[in-house]
Amino acid sequence: MAIPIYLFTGFLESGKTTFLQETLEDPDFCTGEKTLLLLCEEGEIELEPKKFAGGNVTIVPVENEQDLTREFLESQTKQRRIDRVIIEYNGMWNLQTLYDALPKGWEFYQILLTADSTTFPSYMNNMRQLAVDKLQDPEVVIFNRCTDKTDRTYLHRAVRMVNRRAQIIYEYTDGSIRPDDIEDELPFDLKAPVIELRDEDFGIWYLDAMENPDKYRGKHIHFKAYVCQTKRAPKGCFVAGRFGMTCCAEDISFIGVLCEADNAAQLRHRSWVDVTAELDVKRHEIYGGEGPWLRASQVTPTTPPQDELVYFLR
Repeated sequence: MAIPIYLFTGFLESGKTTFLQETLEDPDFCTGEKTLLLLCEEGEIELEPKKFAGGNVTIVPVENEQDLTREFLESQTKQRRIDRVIIEYNGMWNLQTLYDALPKGWEFYQILLTADSTTFPSYMNNMRQLAVDKLQDPEVVIFNRCTDKTDRTYLHRAVRMVNRRAQIIYEYTDGSIRPDDIEDELPFDLKAPVIELRDEDFGIWYLDAMENPDKYRGKHIHFKAYVCQTKRAPKGCFVAGRFGMTCCAEDISFIGVLCEADNAAQLRHRSWVDVTAELDVKRHEIYGGEGPWLRASQVTPTTPPQDELVYFLR
């Protein structure tokens, strides 16, 4: 039988402990299950186990990242007959350390991230790789300490550049909570006869087109692309895309969309082309479901853009 894991992550003083305390005080969440609580970080606020609803919570501290091993976690399983695991994870540790250590039968049930809206931009600016590491997997992202001056658009984009499915919640200093209702502002005209993509806007268009492909069905688009010839593409198609950087030079990957063209087979791999195409939506294994499908009316060789990389946070 699988042991569910509830993972609470975030940076120092981001409100993890307070949120965890409130969760464990909830009688709907704690009904007497045998819970193993792994504390991987000591913050300014300490947990108050006497207030936990239901009891049956065993707290085990993990002081160092190197102590988080599969052998250690398996020993906890053997020592205690647990129904579930809750982890308050250290925001300065890489999540892969935890993922590599998970024993067989431990499965994530929910991953939540808390972030202080006033300090989060500094993490994105100064420790972006670490911030992106925490943003990739949570189903819920809670930005707390928000005020009317909080740049919610920036926070929204920071999450969406790496995680398209997370629910985003803004918690204000007056105690009110607001869901994320921000529509992505697009730097191109969707109503134009032909959508003109500037070189720097490909990443933003790609994210929006992958999440909302039907929005672009029947529209025409013009952009500069890097040619990827791959056996995964259907006959008569190539992948038109760019290299995108999420957080750092070590995190550069190719992103692209399928493009059907009369001269697809003649296009040189790793060359640059100018593409004019009509957008459709089709299901293909390269997307793992539905995704944008371009039918090119013209694909011609061109010169590389001034900056060959694209970015996801404007």
